Amino acid sequence: MNDFSNSLFRSINPELKQLNNNLEKMIATENPILYSAAEQLFSAGGKRLRPAIILLISKLTTRQEIISTEQKRLAEITEIIHTASLVHDDIIDDCDTRRGIETVHNVFTNKIAVLAGDFLFAQSSWYLANLNNLNVVKTISKIITDFAEGEVQQGIRSFDNQISIQEYVEKSFYKTASLIACSCKATTMLNNSKLQIQNDFYMYGKHLGLAFQIIDDILDITSSAKNLGKPAGTDLKNGNLTAPLLFALENKPELNKLINQEFQYKHDTNIAIKIIKETNAIQKAKDLAEEHIQLAIHILETKYTNYNIKDLLSASYYILDRIK
Repeated sequence: MNDFSNSLFRSINPELKQLNNNLEKMIATENPILYSAAEQLFSAGGKRLRPAIILLISKLTTRQEIISTEQKRLAEITEIIHTASLVHDDIIDDCDTRRGIETVHNVFTNKIAVLAGDFLFAQSSWYLANLNNLNVVKTISKIITDFAEGEVQQGIRSFDNQISIQEYVEKSFYKTASLIACSCKATTMLNNSKLQIQNDFYMYGKHLGLAFQIIDDILDITSSAKNLGKPAGTDLKNGNLTAPLLFALENKPELNKLINQEFQYKHDTNIAIKIIKETNAIQKAKDLAEEHIQLAIHILETKYTNYNIKDLLSASYYILDRIK
């Protein structure tokens, strides 16, 4: 585990440690190339924020705060699905690094990376089926469909300066928020929570996921490559127009020229970042992220005050604090 997990999630540190140990066993395969490719991503670490949230919700909605074996497995499945999506994302975006280390397709080839991502999706599906809960299978399976929908939407709107903030938020749901929303809902299904509780935590996860993606997009503009673990400005370079750029376009129409020429020149992304920082676009994007965080927190503070929500609130605020 990393320092992040140790400090923020003390109450579930044993479960997170077990999760890290189990992940390596779950991706085991007799094919050494596939195993090495899958292990490449997990060895890079990560904050394990998604499974941590699932484990915290499991404790919150279970009698005596006992996390079941099935809920622990769901947290592991969620991390494998997330990791599989990263392999494919890195190929599409042609990223050289992820979390500070070389991406799978850079170490191996695009073909091996695609197969590694498919292998991880297949493994997650097998473990998901073994939960023997049809409603959970249906809920989690929708995530993979949403990933594909999000990638297609992003692909066909590449360098499209007519995209609206609402369309951007919708795409962000498919690419990021669906995973957190559906996983949060599924973990309450596993302890037979009432439908209202399932829906509450679906919406909690949805707003948390949207905020997470918006902040990721802000960091792509404001952070260094060293802090990001991948090159800054990657979204711009790949034609993925995000909240900071869309808000900046309202006051800086000269950005349209850079978009139309698809940031083809070496310094185009740096010029665009400089223009964006001259506006209030980053603050507007922060405000949008905070709006979603507050909606997530509102669900906890209005309906679950008689539960121990401290850790979930801390996780929610952490997402916002990444840009402070």
